[in-house]
Amino acid sequence: MADCRFTPVSRARRSTPVTTPLRAALAATLFACAGLAAQPALAGKKDDTLRMAYDQAPESVDPYFNNVRIGVIIAANVWDTLLYRDPVTNEYKGQLAKSWKQVDDKTLEFELRQGVKFHNGEEFDADSVVYTLNYVADPKNKAVTQQNVSWIDKVEKIDKYKVRLTTKEPFPGAKEYLSTTVAIHPAKYYQEVGPKGMNAKPVGSGPYKVVDYQPGKSITLERNTDYFKDSPKAQPKIGKVVIRFIPDRQTQMAEVISGGEDLIMSVPKDQAEQLGQMPNLQMVTGNTMRIVFMQMNIQDGTPAPQLKDERVRKAIIHAIDRESMLKNIVGEGGGLINTICTPSQVGCTQDGAPTYKYDPALAKKLLADAGYANGFDIDIVAYRERNQTEAIINYLQAVGIRAKLNFLQYAAMRDMIRANKASLTHQTWGSNLVNDVSASTPVYFAFGNDDVTRDPKVRDLLNKGDHTIDSEARKAAYKEALDLIAQKAYAVPLWTLPAYYVATKDVNFKPYSDELVRFWDMSWK
Repeated sequence: MADCRFTPVSRARRSTPVTTPLRAALAATLFACAGLAAQPALAGKKDDTLRMAYDQAPESVDPYFNNVRIGVIIAANVWDTLLYRDPVTNEYKGQLAKSWKQVDDKTLEFELRQGVKFHNGEEFDADSVVYTLNYVADPKNKAVTQQNVSWIDKVEKIDKYKVRLTTKEPFPGAKEYLSTTVAIHPAKYYQEVGPKGMNAKPVGSGPYKVVDYQPGKSITLERNTDYFKDSPKAQPKIGKVVIRFIPDRQTQMAEVISGGEDLIMSVPKDQAEQLGQMPNLQMVTGNTMRIVFMQMNIQDGTPAPQLKDERVRKAIIHAIDRESMLKNIVGEGGGLINTICTPSQVGCTQDGAPTYKYDPALAKKLLADAGYANGFDIDIVAYRERNQTEAIINYLQAVGIRAKLNFLQYAAMRDMIRANKASLTHQTWGSNLVNDVSASTPVYFAFGNDDVTRDPKVRDLLNKGDHTIDSEARKAAYKEALDLIAQKAYAVPLWTLPAYYVATKDVNFKPYSDELVRFWDMSWK
């Protein structure tokens, strides 16, 4: 009998394509397991329940107190925003707002929809918008995603279905945030229970409502049959969605093979391709907004003072064969980046930025020039894409940098960074759906909680870009900041990350570049 515990290809040593014999062995195991999948499935359209597994659990499902991808997915399906950006055309449409107007550089007014209700029966109106946004924009309430609302100065009620939003400074990205990450809560309920209560018993107005939540284990969503018909989100077709938080990738794969799960995402390329050959499964792939990069902590008190030397930082970049990793590990749909932003974002540019080719001899020379001819020991912290991290570790070891992996859940890694306890971190960032550079580069370089470089010139240039209305002047400010980050080698730009999903063939599923799984967009075949 086949052992259907999914054993991945050895990752730590792999910087070349998987060999044909190894692929064959892997395929043989998978097809042996396919017999199990032919047995009655636990998941599927029979009971109108889509079952999905994800490797990270959100620390909270309140959209403002979580920034793990699965939390973003839950938020978009359970909550609504004032505006909606069409993921295909990028056109802004009214969602909870039926119309809006730009009064001046710092003022927006919204006419709100009438007749919309939250899942607990509370009516949506101006109070919902005013209380939610004023609460989360107040730094004392410590929203985890403070960068998504920090531009808001105040929100005022004009009448029951009209509000005025004032920004602290001109902010060209306002509509982008209001259409993606800025969810609206029921005012009375949120005022009564706060973020902790919202996490315990989530209440939104979206196409799905939460009917069961076991923190760290699972969340169950049910179709909202009263979802308002004028929403640009489609009326949901699938009756129920169960998301289980399963950290172990092998367990996830075994579940989707046996029919215990209908959908898994962020599957390593080789394994997704093999799973896609099974008769009951499909592999779905596409490019994404997500960038992969490495942060290098140069703050006072950094655990790795070696990183304060620019030559060491440049040696780290030269040590990594990015092109080989992109081809053999990352896969089709990814692309090299030379600046820390998503190429599709407004304001992001790669043009003219310094680039660092793979050159291990130069890396060794730079280390020797910096006084580290024998290399040094360092910890590297990561939370996903472990196969990539392990390949990077091998490249660093080849030039004398003895990196040790500390693999954590995202929240634990984030807390280490913010406590100045992380040296080198291998990260990804999907910008919380926001297709504007203000949602990427400033998060890590504008003196926020996640900035470990603290360069005031970079900060000032990014702030200028964030608050400049003229589009050409805005782009110029961002370009200067991005070039300076690259010149100083403050971070290691790697690539955009393609997404590999594996799903049952019973489901219609379309991937989008923002990596948002739109359950309302899915249906059974």
